[in-house]
Amino acid sequence: MANHESSADLPPNVFKLLKTTQLEALYTIIRDRKTSRGDFIFYSDRIIRLLVEEGLNHLPVIPKTVETPTGASYEGVGFEGRICGVSILRAGEAMEAGLREVCRSVRIGKILIQRDEETAQAKLFYSKLPPDIAKRYVLLLDPMLATGGSAMKAVEVLKEAGVPEERIIFINLISAPEGLRNFCGRFPSLRVITGWIDEGLNDKAYIIGLGDFGERRYTD
Repeated sequence: MANHESSADLPPNVFKLLKTTQLEALYTIIRDRKTSRGDFIFYSDRIIRLLVEEGLNHLPVIPKTVETPTGASYEGVGFEGRICGVSILRAGEAMEAGLREVCRSVRIGKILIQRDEETAQAKLFYSKLPPDIAKRYVLLLDPMLATGGSAMKAVEVLKEAGVPEERIIFINLISAPEGLRNFCGRFPSLRVITGWIDEGLNDKAYIIGLGDFGERRYTD
C-alpha cells in the first residue's frame, strides 16, 4: 500500500519518517493479517522507537559546552526544556516503552477518550497528567490517526491544562488523510510526526491498511 500523500500535499506541520526499504518492510510485517501477536508487538515497537527519535528532533535546543575525557571543550547542544509523554488509552500505552527507552525517567500521563453513544462525539472519561505539565513539552502518543476525533479531544485536554499548542508533538504510526486535514486544520501550531499515510478509512472508520491496532496488540 503506497505512502499516500506526498510532502507537497501535507499540512506544513506534518512530518513523515523518511521512506526507506527497512521502514517499508516493517510496515509490511505489521499489516500482514498472518503476523503473530508477538511479531506484531516486536516490529511495531521498532517503528515506535524511530518515531520517538524523530519527535525528539523537533524539540528546541540551546548551546551547551562540555569537557571531554581528554580535557578538551566540546561545543554542543542540550534540550531547552523538560518533556513528558501523554498516551491516549488504550493503544497509546503501547508507545510508552519506546519513549522510555530513549528518555530515561520521563514522566508519562494518560488520557482515556471514548465515543459517546448518545452524541457520537469523543468524550473524556479519564485523565492523569503531571502537575507541572504546562511547563513541559508534550509528546502525545497514539498509534493511529483515523478521523482525528480522539486526538483533537486529547489536545483540548492538554490545552485546558495549560500546555501551549506549539509545545505539543503528536506521534503516530499511521494516519488517514482526512484525519490529518481535520486535526491540523484545527491545531495548526502543533506538530505531527507520522510514519505512514494511508489512502483513507473503510466504512467502519478503520484505517484500511491495518485495522484496529489495539486489538492486534493486546489480543491473540
